[in-house]
Amino acid sequence: MNDTDATELLPACPSLPGADPALSAVSIRSVGDDRGEAFYRLALACAQALWQRGLPAQSILMLNRAFSADLDGSESALAEWPPPYRALRWILENRREEHFVGNPRRHFQHLATRMSGPRSEVRIWRAWACWSIARLVRPQDPADEAQIAAEDLVEPDKDTIRERLAALGWPGEAASWEDALKPD
Repeated sequence: MNDTDATELLPACPSLPGADPALSAVSIRSVGDDRGEAFYRLALACAQALWQRGLPAQSILMLNRAFSADLDGSESALAEWPPPYRALRWILENRREEHFVGNPRRHFQHLATRMSGPRSEVRIWRAWACWSIARLVRPQDPADEAQIAAEDLVEPDKDTIRERLAALGWPGEAASWEDALKPD
């Protein structure tokens, strides 16, 4: 297991459900084409398992998957496990230096500006919300300035992100995001 042996799992992220350490990105296939509540729960569990095995970048990719779930906001999973903005912040703040995370700011910038597929508009704003958390936690990570210049990209401010999440996201999602911006 990458940098962490099977008997030495990292402490669990308190904002994610407990998980079988054997879960991986491949595990998400078990729900087939369903992108509902079971998908959301499994994506969060996979994120936890990957985190605990010392794979924060892969864990963040599973959080991205959770944000793509097709939920209407009434699901018990969202009540139990709110949108994982707090989990993202916790992972970025608690990762070990030797565990690869890349440049989350750039990752979310690219995700927000290249989004396509189902529910892309809300997923764009979720990516910008994650981008803002990455900027807060890792201010040393540079933006993709070449993309900003070439595409005349304007990075959104917090008010715009909040407004778009409130208009497009799950009930209470904007508040979950704002909560993640506050220190523990």
